[in-house]
Amino acid sequence: MEEVTRQQAMDLFLQYNQTESLIHHGKAVSGVMAHFARLYGEDEVKWGNIGLLHDLDYEKYPEEHCTKSAEIMRAAGFPEEYIHGVCSHGYGLCSDVKPEHRMEKVLYAIDELTGLITACAYVRPSRSVMDLEVKSVKKKFKDHGFAAGVNREVIQKGCEMMGMPLDDVIRETILGMREVADDIGLRGTI
Repeated sequence: MEEVTRQQAMDLFLQYNQTESLIHHGKAVSGVMAHFARLYGEDEVKWGNIGLLHDLDYEKYPEEHCTKSAEIMRAAGFPEEYIHGVCSHGYGLCSDVKPEHRMEKVLYAIDELTGLITACAYVRPSRSVMDLEVKSVKKKFKDHGFAAGVNREVIQKGCEMMGMPLDDVIRETILGMREVADDIGLRGTI
């Protein structure tokens, strides 16, 4: 498979994911990846697809996270670039595949960050990313009791890999999530 269409990526993703929260997370990461691809003049479809597929195996095979994704994607004929990208987001946690390319470094940084931003949106009166500000996310980032499952070290390491300050990565991630707010249930009451 040379070029992967959005529909092919979505079909594979939905074959292994039925949980609303995981589907929303995949779509959030996909939207943010497409946003960053635009910023960098890269292929939005490819970056978005890899973002969508990053947790392909998590619902059904959490103990084999990243490893099982590689098997599934290879069997479906997906390019090695996709497989390396997906596996690299678990670097140092469940994978020894290091993020090497710009796209992989962005995915590494924003995966956990989308979870934090989602949690921040849920506690707002509007339940929306549309009115969420960087300073609000930064405040919650420093509060380790809030969204305690979010690995802040991974976000920091990812920002360092990207060579981008945390505030800028938060801002661009919010903007990317706003683009897909309806698809991820975070338009809220705005």
